Amino acid sequence: MRIAILSFDGFNEIDSFLPLGLLNRLKPLGWSAELCGPGPTVTSMNGVTVQLKHPLEWANEADAVWFGSGIYTRAIAENSALLDRLQIDPTRQLIASQCSGALLVARLGLLGDAPACTDASTRPWLVEAGVRVLDEPFHARGPVATSGGCLSSQYLAAWLMWSKAGEEATREALTYAAPVGEKDEYVERLLARVGPFMTPT
Repeated sequence: MRIAILSFDGFNEIDSFLPLGLLNRLKPLGWSAELCGPGPTVTSMNGVTVQLKHPLEWANEADAVWFGSGIYTRAIAENSALLDRLQIDPTRQLIASQCSGALLVARLGLLGDAPACTDASTRPWLVEAGVRVLDEPFHARGPVATSGGCLSSQYLAAWLMWSKAGEEATREALTYAAPVGEKDEYVERLLARVGPFMTPT
């Protein structure tokens, strides 16, 4: 399971590093989450420069694609030359978007008529784009999930893990990362939010 975490200049560290840490808890199951972007390096909104292992096009081959947010997402959504490098296919890939990442998912036509979750700053831009925005932290329909609020990335990560590795592996990975003394309650709350959106197998 290969997950491409799209990271552009001005990216939000929580949106990229939190899923990188959580999803790679499943490395023993063959999972690999990695950052990719339009150049060899990207610099976060708080000045952290990261060397990327993969170009943007690697996302086209991944099993799942994570659209994080950042301070320049609106400009990126209007950059056709950049977005044309992405050929994301929801018939074979899972798609997750965090906060303003929903702008890119909408711009690429991946939302369809589904509603989306996002942060308060991005909400008016999504509404302007014709998307129905929910006042919720997480929503999923089919292969596409969206979340709103930086820390809601934990819901997206749980959804991805549960979708492809099952509930038990997800529970174990989340328990490892959950706060000491609150592990059971923390994990149950996460799974209770994501569970209603899981397709029975």
